[in-house]
Amino acid sequence: MFERFTLIAGPCVLEEDALNLGVARELARLSRSLDLPIVFKASYDKANRSKLDSPRGPGIDQGLELLGHVREETGLPVLTDIHEPWHAEKAGAVVDVIQVPAFLCRQTDLLVAAGSTGRAVNLKKGQWMAPEEMAHAVNKVRASGSAEVTVTERGTFFGYGNMVVDMRSFARIRDACHVPAVFDGTHSVQRPGKADGSSGGDPRHIPALVRAAVAAGCDALFLETHPDPAHAPSDGSNMLPLERLAALLEDVMALREVVVRRRHP
Repeated sequence: MFERFTLIAGPCVLEEDALNLGVARELARLSRSLDLPIVFKASYDKANRSKLDSPRGPGIDQGLELLGHVREETGLPVLTDIHEPWHAEKAGAVVDVIQVPAFLCRQTDLLVAAGSTGRAVNLKKGQWMAPEEMAHAVNKVRASGSAEVTVTERGTFFGYGNMVVDMRSFARIRDACHVPAVFDGTHSVQRPGKADGSSGGDPRHIPALVRAAVAAGCDALFLETHPDPAHAPSDGSNMLPLERLAALLEDVMALREVVVRRRHP
C-alpha cells in the first residue's frame, strides 16, 4: 500500500456520515487530480483524551460501520487506531490499515494483536523514543503476521508541552526499522495539556514542517483535516483546514519531484 508516496488524512475522530463522507470525497478528488494515493483516517474512539468529559467518538461498532461506508462510497482505503488488543480482530475485518497510537507503541499484546490481523500496520513513534527504538515494535508486528509496517514520526518532547521534529528521523527510521517513514504534520504542532487540560496547537507551522519533511525525504504524510477545525470534537487546535489542503499538497508534489530527481538523476 505504501509502495508510492502516500497521504494518510481525515478528521481526528469520526463524526456524522455527512461530514465523514464530505471530507473523504474531497480526499478522493485530490487523489485523482494529483495522482497521489490517499488513505482516509478517522478514529472511532479517542481513548487517550486528557479529560474524562471530553468527547471520544461513536465507539467501535458504529465507528467501523461509518468507516466501511466511507470505503464503499469513495473507494479510498481506510485507517483507524486501536487501543486494546480485542479491538484488533474487529477493526481488521473492516479497515485496510490498523494504527497503534504513540503512547501505546511498546504495548506487546496490542502490537501482536495488530500484526495478527495481517493488515498493514502504522506505528506512531512515542514522543520520548529515539527512531532506532521503534525497530523492536516493528519486529513484534512483523513476527505476528503483518508484512506491511510503517512508522510515523510526530516529534520528540522538548521541555513541557512542546515537541520538536528532528528531520534526520526519517532516514534513521528507514535505516533501523527497514520500513517507510511517515511524517505526522498536524500532531507535530500539538501542545499537550496547553488548552485547559486538553491539547493545544499552533497550526500555522504545519505547512513549513510538511515541506521540510518532504524535502528531508519522508515516504508518506499524515495530516488531520476538517472543514471547520474550530468546531471539531477533537484536536481542532492542531488540524489543517480542509480548504487549505489542496494548495499544500500541490507544494508537496512539486517538492517530491525534486527529491526523486535528486535521488535518481
